[in-house]
Amino acid sequence: FVSSQVEILDWETKKQLCFLDKVEPNATIREIRLMFHKLYPRWYPARQSIKLDPKGKSLRDEEILQHLPVGTTATLYFKDLGPQIGWTTVFLIEYTGPLFIYFVFYFRMTFVYGLDERFTSSPHPVVNLACICHSFHYIKRLIETVFVHRFSRGTMPLRNIVKNCLYYWGFAAWLAYYINHPLYTPPSYGKKQINFAVIMFLLCEAGNFSIHVALSDLQRNGSKTCKIPYPTKNPFTWLFFFVSCPNYTYEVGTWISFTIMTQCVPVGLFTLLCFIQMTVWAKDKHCTYLREFKDYPSHRMPIIPFLL
Repeated sequence: FVSSQVEILDWETKKQLCFLDKVEPNATIREIRLMFHKLYPRWYPARQSIKLDPKGKSLRDEEILQHLPVGTTATLYFKDLGPQIGWTTVFLIEYTGPLFIYFVFYFRMTFVYGLDERFTSSPHPVVNLACICHSFHYIKRLIETVFVHRFSRGTMPLRNIVKNCLYYWGFAAWLAYYINHPLYTPPSYGKKQINFAVIMFLLCEAGNFSIHVALSDLQRNGSKTCKIPYPTKNPFTWLFFFVSCPNYTYEVGTWISFTIMTQCVPVGLFTLLCFIQMTVWAKDKHCTYLREFKDYPSHRMPIIPFLL
């Protein structure tokens, strides 16, 4: 193989930052990032966005230099992504907050409602059930973060953690305030409505977990390449026959069931926002599948079978 030369320019100023000589043609972008990091230690690999075009998409770590549309001298562009934080840490912070914030309202701390001893617990069993379900949901998410999820992108910008925490922590406080309020009234149809919601909640949680395990199994060997997910013997994964992102479908179903269970307007608004955001994510993922795979199942929809 004839060795290559790699010129790395600043994506804005077009100023040359470094010139790498005698780079192996089969070198990956990850290896080039490491070479760049040796010259500029403050820009560790996770902070680097390496592109073929200043306004183009970032190249993936596993892409190989000789497979890119470049000659023996490759010109690449560098963009600093800023301080990064690992996705595992992100999810642990995001999900631990709601878990403990909810308890502040559930145990009716005096500084929240300013109550006397007669109102330190709710007379409605659904309030206790809602706390159990809410806690179960976030404990499940924490377990998945540690033992199930495999992240194709290892980090996200540190600045985003504040925005994400405000979203998850803020909504957890808002929901908990109303569900645990002394003036809270239970669902209109009583036990029938609550029991239906609990069954739906558990089924959606089981489905969501099953999809996460199935997606994790696609990257069991450490591969970060995109693969088409297919249904397995687990019936909860059969939703893959109809949608590209059944994990989002089940997640929305979980919050719909929690809305039915609590019959609380803030929960319904949170569910609506979840649905909008997850629809955006599902459409992006669906488009990625269509772009990456010519044989991708044409009957699949992003998040809702046959509709959306």
